[in-house]
Amino acid sequence: MSNLSIGFSPCPNDTFIFDALLHGRVDTEGLTFEPVMEDVEALNRRAFAGELAVTKLSYHAFAHLTERYALLDAGSALGNNCGPLLIARQPMTEAEINAARIAIPGKMTTANFLLSLAYPNAQNKYEVLFSDIEHAVLRGEAEAGLIIHENRFTYAQKGLVKILDLGEHWETTTGLPIPLGGIVVRRDLPVEIQQKVNRILRRSVEYAFAHPAEVMPFVRRHAQEMEEAVMRAHIDLYVTKHTVDLGEDGRAAVRQMFRIAQEKGILPAYRDDFFVQV
Repeated sequence: MSNLSIGFSPCPNDTFIFDALLHGRVDTEGLTFEPVMEDVEALNRRAFAGELAVTKLSYHAFAHLTERYALLDAGSALGNNCGPLLIARQPMTEAEINAARIAIPGKMTTANFLLSLAYPNAQNKYEVLFSDIEHAVLRGEAEAGLIIHENRFTYAQKGLVKILDLGEHWETTTGLPIPLGGIVVRRDLPVEIQQKVNRILRRSVEYAFAHPAEVMPFVRRHAQEMEEAVMRAHIDLYVTKHTVDLGEDGRAAVRQMFRIAQEKGILPAYRDDFFVQV
């Protein structure tokens, strides 16, 4: 199989790292890729159905899919001070949060997992497209909202307030970077193909870091009228050294997330060997 479906979101961090891979800027070792662009929860659902050969997905979703997919070393969104935020129209007590109707970007998102760790008694949640969550809170359809991606840069100017930075809560609790999203490859592909994809994606990330001006037109084309400054802040926050290679601390963060999820009863048994063989 030389042509592989590859799923990622239209968010700037994803389009930034996939541009070179898709547009012949790096050696793809004979592989070609068919892009499928959707929001992360839609990609999570596709992953549960096994539809895509390679895909971005939430680490929370991946924890349930270790038998079907293996995690690439390249492409992950991990970081510090870049986690999801719980926001509202006004400050709220823990009791009010537990009773509140909360708009979330998806049940299987890492954001929802982190919310469950911080507020295990907050159960009145409903799913909303991530880009609509601020509006749901502003319209009073939800008392609180769980925002991800570029919305962390825009909520304050809309008059909303931060209740808790869930990434900060994770980092304080564990001392590790936050595993948000990763890139996985189907295990039924030959190991040599899995390894090729890992190498190619790393080259694509490295190319983007070295030639940002060349990849930015692709980013802008899919950024939904986002301001230039917000696009660049988004990329700087989510595309880090861990996007080139998870490294030992990145791998430790993912393992710790899975261990905590299992201890909390959020996650059933999973494969320990969930990284691509290199």
